[in-house]
Amino acid sequence: MAYCLHPKVVALSVLPLVLMVAASFLLGYLFWDAAVSAMLRWLEGWAPFVWAMQWMTTLGLPEVKTLLAPLFVLVLVTPLIVLLALLLVALLMTPAIVDLVAQRRFPDLQRLRGGNFWGSVVWSLWSTVLALLALVASIPLWLIPPLVLILPPLIWGWLTYRVFAFDALAEHASVAERRELIGQHRWALLGMGVLCGYLGAAPSLLWASGAVFIALAPLLVPLAVWIYALMFAFAALWFTHYLLAALADLRRQRQTDETVVPPPEPAPPRAVPGEVIDVTAKEIP
Repeated sequence: MAYCLHPKVVALSVLPLVLMVAASFLLGYLFWDAAVSAMLRWLEGWAPFVWAMQWMTTLGLPEVKTLLAPLFVLVLVTPLIVLLALLLVALLMTPAIVDLVAQRRFPDLQRLRGGNFWGSVVWSLWSTVLALLALVASIPLWLIPPLVLILPPLIWGWLTYRVFAFDALAEHASVAERRELIGQHRWALLGMGVLCGYLGAAPSLLWASGAVFIALAPLLVPLAVWIYALMFAFAALWFTHYLLAALADLRRQRQTDETVVPPPEPAPPRAVPGEVIDVTAKEIP
């Protein structure tokens, strides 16, 4: 957590912020009205929503649907924003974060470079495709109120674990060491990823509030995006500290196990009566 306040980490978070805010406002400018209109048409054709709106009209709230349509659009877009934030942090910030932690805590840790930038890109994109498929498959379950607060953060957490565990070890561990460490610490790493997934879901409140406080959206959206970047920077730092320490312990343990204990000196030969032993000889038959 302290490393998140390091000037280098704060400065690194600006580039994902700029890219994501620019992309968000550009896509919003091009597709926001069409997306809200399409969502409103879909809601008006959904029988439970029509019934609910009729009930709200009897209560004197006929314009609620004009707020729900933008809110639902933001709810659907939020997972994509989170995934984009995670990928940008992994690609633009994590290598510098690993160097920062290694220089300050593990300056003597040998770099075996079991991974590279393009390997990280392929691994991250493949993991993201799997996460997107899981998100799409789980959308019908979001209509069950508790599950919309459970399933997306779990999927984000799994993706966080997959991406940052690989990137934290890519520079220092060999391929065999990376597989061994991830296998040994799989459940701890998955728990860290899920916790980071829930922390990453918290800024969604700011993001979604842009539908209600529409005048504050230009301020709330960049703020939420920056919080996303910092949260995933925290995740990258946490995985890096944890896994580099585990790698150092693994190598230390191997060195201890491979230390050769000198064999005991052989007992002096026993003389046979009548035999003369040359005590100066190097080898005794």
